[in-house]
Amino acid sequence: LTRWDFWWEFNKDPFIRLRDAVLAGGPTTGGDDFYLGNSRRSDSKDSMRPTDQDIMGEILPALRKGLQDWERAGGSQPDIPSSCMVAMAKIGKDHTDFKLVDVFKPQLKAGNQELRESAALSLGIAALAGEEEVKLLVGLATEDETGKLVSGGNVNPRTRTFSAYGLGLLAYRTENVEIKQKAFDALKVMLADDKITDRNIKVGAIQGISILNIPNGPSAKEAEKKLLAEAIAALESYYVKNLGPGDQLIQAHCPPAIAKLIGRDHEKSEYYKDMFAADLQEKGKVKRSNITIPASCVIAIGLMAKPYEDKDDKKNPDNKYSKLLLDTWKEHKDLQTKNFSMMALGFIGGALNKDVILKEFDKGTRNQQKPWCALALGVYSHFKYEAQQQNGELESFIGETLANELKGAKDPSLVGALAISLGLVKWTDAADDMRKRMIDNIPNEQMAGYLAIGLALMNDRNSIEDLNNTVLPQSTRRFELLQQAAIALGKLGDKQVADRLQKLMTDGEPNLAKLSAIASAIGFIGDKRTIQPLKRMLFDDKLTEISRAFAAVALGGVADKEMLPWNAKIGVNINYRASVETLTNKQSGILDIL
Repeated sequence: LTRWDFWWEFNKDPFIRLRDAVLAGGPTTGGDDFYLGNSRRSDSKDSMRPTDQDIMGEILPALRKGLQDWERAGGSQPDIPSSCMVAMAKIGKDHTDFKLVDVFKPQLKAGNQELRESAALSLGIAALAGEEEVKLLVGLATEDETGKLVSGGNVNPRTRTFSAYGLGLLAYRTENVEIKQKAFDALKVMLADDKITDRNIKVGAIQGISILNIPNGPSAKEAEKKLLAEAIAALESYYVKNLGPGDQLIQAHCPPAIAKLIGRDHEKSEYYKDMFAADLQEKGKVKRSNITIPASCVIAIGLMAKPYEDKDDKKNPDNKYSKLLLDTWKEHKDLQTKNFSMMALGFIGGALNKDVILKEFDKGTRNQQKPWCALALGVYSHFKYEAQQQNGELESFIGETLANELKGAKDPSLVGALAISLGLVKWTDAADDMRKRMIDNIPNEQMAGYLAIGLALMNDRNSIEDLNNTVLPQSTRRFELLQQAAIALGKLGDKQVADRLQKLMTDGEPNLAKLSAIASAIGFIGDKRTIQPLKRMLFDDKLTEISRAFAAVALGGVADKEMLPWNAKIGVNINYRASVETLTNKQSGILDIL
């Protein structure tokens, strides 16, 4: 878990931004304009986004029918109905003939636990924020009379936890501060109640609060300022409790949650930076022994500290935080905390941090330190280029340094990190070498997959032919590479990749890893031309239930209302080393659900 690729997989979506490229029709001029955020979209009219007619006439009715057919057939496995509900929630629109809440509500008292928690979570993912949806989620999360009524009795801890995540997801997408307040009030009760001992409920409450998405700037309204103050106070109140090592794992979710809410410019940012810096150095008011606490403090400081641009500490009072993170990288006893410190330096940025990371990269060990330093350089370059928009100069020295290291690199982990980093730097001079290595190392699917993503990040359209004609045909049993190659082709604007993926879903024996890889790639790419074949799969009773369930997953992805996966709100900048079962267990945590 200390490898760099775990960090990348949790945090990659805002960097790849696949749907930005695909739904704008893909890059049409060979330029890299789609790297520069939502406001800089291609003018291509060849969009693959489904229309409202596609969604209302085809996709939503099909998903509802998939759920109803399963019920009529007396199905026992929850894969199809769970997938249909989450897929409908991703679309997040009521149909003219039915409301989503009316589809989800009966499943809250289903005999199967997966159906109950999927229904609660789907209410949050859909984020329709109507009075009934809010009341249901609050009732389930707090186990009040409404919650007991719709669940058919007591609400168990997993359902309460998924309802807490759902409240945060619902609040994130609404601008109505009253709804955000209702969500927070419920989550605060869950967090503050000492009688609740289930760690999933507590973590669900913290994560729900972290994504309330409360406006935090000069234009924020008084009600929003008040709510933000209450939210960070609730998180701090739980964080400073003197708890045992087991509960400290729960507390470890508080520093990143606070940082997500307030960012760099809030009036209390300095206060919290100092608090987390003290805890990182074991000088805080509360003594703690759980190693996830310092790792979380590092993440939070990276999100709140300002760039290290000037050696004058009086001009740059935040210099001390970058210096502390460098010391942590060099001296901390916990390897994960060290690695997160390097990433924090990349997030903070500034010319002096760039120099520091380059120096550490030069002298770092190849199998452990260089990959993290390379990734930090990529992140630094990405944010700098994004801030400067098209007028930004590429970080040529960083690109040359990474490319030179790639020439002699043999360790697969290092090659993968260098590939992602070169993509983030957009150093196209390395593309020929990366392309050759990708083709030569197809059996090493992780290395080849990250080389493919790196090439896509730098918009190397010369890679499309190799990805189509060489990598994909040899990836049918290499599912990780299959997904990465498909995402790379989508990012590069290839118009046929979704059609080929759909055919692969029914080609050969059904395999969970294969279906998951293909369905998620189809969903990320979002090509409306896959709607009809996916519908046929959903209703083909000759296929396995798991195959049909992944067809539903893909349909929901194709019509997803959001540009990033719904769970990226939680997964990005989380301390995944402080995980609990409902966050990720590689199967049924919210970060595992497609």
